[in-house]
Amino acid sequence: MTNLLVKLFVKNSEDIHDQKVRTSYGILTSIVGIICNLILFLCKFTIGFLINSISVTADAFNNLSDSASSLISLVGVKLASRPADKEHPFGHGRYEYVSALIVAFLVLQVGFTCFKSSVNKILHPESTSFAMISIIILFLSIFLKAWLSFFNRKLGNRINSSVMKATAADALGDVLITSATVISLFIGHFTGLRVDGYMGAAVSIFVLISGFNIAKDTLEPLIGQAIDPKLCKMIVKKVMEYPYIIGTHDLVAHNYGPSHIMATIHCEVPNDISMEDAHEVIDKIERDMLRDENIFLVIHMDPVEVNNEKVKEIRVQVTKKVKELEEKATIHDFRVVNGESQINLIFDLVLPHHYKPKEEEELLFELLERIKELDERYQCVITIENSFIAEE
Repeated sequence: MTNLLVKLFVKNSEDIHDQKVRTSYGILTSIVGIICNLILFLCKFTIGFLINSISVTADAFNNLSDSASSLISLVGVKLASRPADKEHPFGHGRYEYVSALIVAFLVLQVGFTCFKSSVNKILHPESTSFAMISIIILFLSIFLKAWLSFFNRKLGNRINSSVMKATAADALGDVLITSATVISLFIGHFTGLRVDGYMGAAVSIFVLISGFNIAKDTLEPLIGQAIDPKLCKMIVKKVMEYPYIIGTHDLVAHNYGPSHIMATIHCEVPNDISMEDAHEVIDKIERDMLRDENIFLVIHMDPVEVNNEKVKEIRVQVTKKVKELEEKATIHDFRVVNGESQINLIFDLVLPHHYKPKEEEELLFELLERIKELDERYQCVITIENSFIAEE
């Protein structure tokens, strides 16, 4: 069914880096979500009203919020597809995050409303009627939501859409919610226990948690989320495949929407090649990354010593001393400046983010002492930095 829908409604579906194709995927998932959730809302609301079940009604309004979420996502996808202009040179991709944030507040509002009703039902319990037709429709709801989760997850993975993946997770949560509702009906019918209000409260809490997670995941890229390690590895791997590139560091990426990324990276090149040769390779990397990955990459060249064996040996020794103190630390931009009475070692030291200023000072002091053990003439000029990449 998924492949059939894609074939019918997404033209050139394999060209996932094309913004028009990504927009078509977004429109398809939004419309399918609206239709399915409206059907579920009408069915469940009717059942909840007829059998006087607050948990079924709460579940129905959860589906209505999902339908409104799909509608807002549809608007967000359309706005995000607008081309770049002079006011927004990197496009309008972040509209997708703004729409998702609105959805998160809608979900939270529904959760609070349902929780209030559930507490009232716990304090003033009422009996619920058991009808096999209701159970059948709820089971159909479970299967439909399970398919929606699979549908969104498959397409989300295909185009690497965080919004679709979040929608898939939300749909899977709905499967659990409706399952809890069915369980409450069976318990009430066979034992006489009035657990409907408690199940409704559980549903509401799950909806609140879902809304909170959506808001959290949406805000992170807006306020400056660290680079995804997978994205980092992909960029570094591709850059390292080109000639003359012997190392990389200081990778920074800015997200202007799921398909709009600007990145900068420092590439180490041998200091004995011509500027023209190095520049030609750098230009090719930037063009290829934009064409193949839709990443606007800007590269800074760092010439490094490759022929002086003494400098290479000193760097290995210093790196070993750094790793003894902090396994996750790295160094780059390593230079050796020889003087009459001292040898200056100049480099940048990248430390994990959890280091506090005092801890940095203590580590730096210990490192200087250990480097001195290698040679009394060594004088270090060290710049401490933090990585822009999220820790795995």
